[in-house]
Amino acid sequence: MIKLNVQDETSRLRAVILGTAKSCGETPKIEDAYDPKSIEHIKAGTYPLEKDMVMEMEALNAVFEKYNVKVFRPNIIKNYNQIFSRDIAFVIDDKLIKSNILPDREKEIEAINYVLDTINPENIITTSDDVHFEGGDVMLWKNYIFIGTYTGADYADIITARTNMKGVNFIKELFPNKIVKAFELVKSNTNAKKNALHLDCCFQPVGKDKAIIHKEGFKNEEDYNFLVKLFGKENLFEISADEMYQMFSNVFSISNEVVVSEKNFFRLNSWLRAQGFIVEEVPYAEISKQEGLLRCSTMPLIRDRVNKQQAFKLLKTN
Repeated sequence: MIKLNVQDETSRLRAVILGTAKSCGETPKIEDAYDPKSIEHIKAGTYPLEKDMVMEMEALNAVFEKYNVKVFRPNIIKNYNQIFSRDIAFVIDDKLIKSNILPDREKEIEAINYVLDTINPENIITTSDDVHFEGGDVMLWKNYIFIGTYTGADYADIITARTNMKGVNFIKELFPNKIVKAFELVKSNTNAKKNALHLDCCFQPVGKDKAIIHKEGFKNEEDYNFLVKLFGKENLFEISADEMYQMFSNVFSISNEVVVSEKNFFRLNSWLRAQGFIVEEVPYAEISKQEGLLRCSTMPLIRDRVNKQQAFKLLKTN
């Protein structure tokens, strides 16, 4: 049996579900795409090829092997995109919460049933159809659960809006001892540089007290200011609209000391190293054309537990 434990974004990773690009199907039609960046590349004829995305994901898998992380992969569904495992479910503490995924993607959860079958059924949480969230919008830091959302009246028409307030409130009720903080994100069906698809597309903690952030990804400036105050301006790496477009904030932490990043993120990777991080660089630029990167394609199941003394310190700082 798998004993789930994910209390933050950066504690030492022990087990993860990594998506797969194998048999991901042909280039979709424009009307079948889920985000503006994919549409952009479909129109330009630059949509990523399966062989290139398989190579990129295997490079990430090799990093996990280097750090002795147990990796689960989805069962292959023929001609079906299964890259972004973060979307379909996520773990908080010892609970795995299934997302109400876009209807066209419902088969993705079936492909990891062999993993779910090894988890205590009491720790697998499902919701009603009107409760929406995806793992990219849910982020853990100290005693906080940060959640990206969209509350516009046109929610149903915005395909990039994946988490609603019913989803936020569901998480709040499920974890009454956590501080749940919702952030309204900027959304666009047509402009990838003005679209924060998920919270991890404009913000992510790294290490024990640092974070990557894009101010314009937040609809309300007070949400950005809240994070500046919480982390401290000196601990934030600010990224531009173009860097958000390239997915700079969608790195992935193996531990408080080790961050996996795209090899072309020169400015970010230099900053990370200057802060004392070990940066494991991988090629992931082709996958990024689908408006997702390293965090999006991973679903952590087990990270090292925060001990009681650490937990007490975390609570005291909040």
